[in-house]
Amino acid sequence: MGTQFWNFSAGPAVLPKPVLEQAAAEMLDWRGCGMSVMEMSHRGAEFTQICDEAEDDLRTLLGISDDYAVMFMQGGATAENAIVPMNLIARNASNSADYVLTGSWSVKSHKEASRYGTARVAAAADTERQIDGVSYNPWCWVPPLDSWRVQADASYLHYCSNETIGGVEIAQMPDMQALGAPDVPLVLDASSHFLSRPLDVSKTGMVYAGAQKNAGPAGVTMVIVRRDMLGHALPYTPTAFDYVNVAKERSRFNTPPSYGIYICGLVFKWLLQLGGLAEIEKHNLAKSQALYAQIDSSDFYTNPIQPAFRSRMNVPFTLASDTLTSQFLKESAQHGLLALKGHKSVGGVRASIYNAMPMEGVTTLIDFMKEFERKHG
Repeated sequence: MGTQFWNFSAGPAVLPKPVLEQAAAEMLDWRGCGMSVMEMSHRGAEFTQICDEAEDDLRTLLGISDDYAVMFMQGGATAENAIVPMNLIARNASNSADYVLTGSWSVKSHKEASRYGTARVAAAADTERQIDGVSYNPWCWVPPLDSWRVQADASYLHYCSNETIGGVEIAQMPDMQALGAPDVPLVLDASSHFLSRPLDVSKTGMVYAGAQKNAGPAGVTMVIVRRDMLGHALPYTPTAFDYVNVAKERSRFNTPPSYGIYICGLVFKWLLQLGGLAEIEKHNLAKSQALYAQIDSSDFYTNPIQPAFRSRMNVPFTLASDTLTSQFLKESAQHGLLALKGHKSVGGVRASIYNAMPMEGVTTLIDFMKEFERKHG
């Protein structure tokens, strides 16, 4: 029997084995129609069924009301960094939006938005900070949610609720009433923890997420936006990126990433069969608690993130030297533990333990960490 491989990639990431098996079985002929899904007309009856079922199942998973449009788009969260302000920043006469900066992705979102209006900074973790007697480096902590400076004339408040690179997760939503901006809608880039835990969409104006973490393959972006926020696109917004057009045609204004939507639909059904987001959250909590416990159990491994905001999905850790880190990555790959290298901007090690990563994979990693420490500690 060969080595069991475990894929800890941050994205594109591991997919549920039952989903891959069903996609393989249906590759040449979807339900007897004589075509592969990737060969279908996006306006035909077969793909219409696939796309509509995927939307309905996503609505069920997140409890999304009809007050919100659900769209499957292209370009990833990076494209949405532009598409969001093109559609929403002109909602108010100020032509402005407020951004919270907690890492690489929120910084990129803010920079892109500044091309389309006034992108103000409501809070930023770009400096070193002492918290409870511990010093945290920039992008390793989160400004207290009640300290965010949100302007009442902002068209929206944007933040990244899980920073994939840094491993920072903001699970709790800010109290906009307490911040003095009750009418400012929240816009969340939820890419790296989308569908990993329940999310009250009704408390947001918009949620968007690249699929390639927890929801499907690269190429699909889920966009959930409150319908009363639509209709304010800037004049130069491409027609294919105007949310009004995409929502009206239920993601089929132009040819969508059809095969990717099909895979997303299979993932949604897999999650529903497991018991929904409350059930998958239990699995994710158990996995992350076990891994963080191992990291914290000695001084050999270190997680740099403020504990209250440690991500359940992306777990970065460091070793004492670059040489030791390189040896760890080399030996872990030999043991079938794949894609553990940290992002090039921060280095170290990063284990992304998304929905489809079973506890067995995390346990295998923990066992390897213990043995590596025994040999090199």
